[in-house]
Amino acid sequence: MLDLVRKYKLVLRFIIIFLGSYFLFSSLYNGFLILYDTEDPVPDPITQLVARQSAALMRGIGYESAEVMMHYTGLSMKLMVNDYFLAGIVEGCNSASIIILFLSFVLAFYGRTVSTLLYLFAGSVIIYAINIIRIVILAVSIYEYPQYSGFMHSVFFPLAIYGTVFILWLIWVRIYSRWSKQ
Repeated sequence: MLDLVRKYKLVLRFIIIFLGSYFLFSSLYNGFLILYDTEDPVPDPITQLVARQSAALMRGIGYESAEVMMHYTGLSMKLMVNDYFLAGIVEGCNSASIIILFLSFVLAFYGRTVSTLLYLFAGSVIIYAINIIRIVILAVSIYEYPQYSGFMHSVFFPLAIYGTVFILWLIWVRIYSRWSKQ
């Protein structure tokens, strides 16, 4: 048994760090969501911010009437243009869980402390920004080309965010992590 542990030491270290950090970050985020849960159901602050920034970006690219408002259920934010409902932005759309996955993976392949911390920050910002851009692209495509909304939401949406995370992981493992030198 000890020989197996020695043989797969790097794999076991990766699994333990990945699962441990994923559990820790997910627990902290869920704790944040629980703390924010009130009598009046409202989206968490991160989801509200993502919705407001998505509307602001839409206004910046020429959709001056883009606005965001709380959905009547209080569980999502409605992104609208000219009173036309384009997208409901819920907690799962705010990129927090994707950033947690990204952070856990990079930590499991840690490198030098400064490089790791800078990459964690930069990667999180990139993922967050790509997420807002993809929400805007989806909203614009629904507004301009509603016939493609199913494709955009089920194919483009996941491909954009998970593709970005995958590329960031590859860059980290190939260039910056300690594992690239082993």
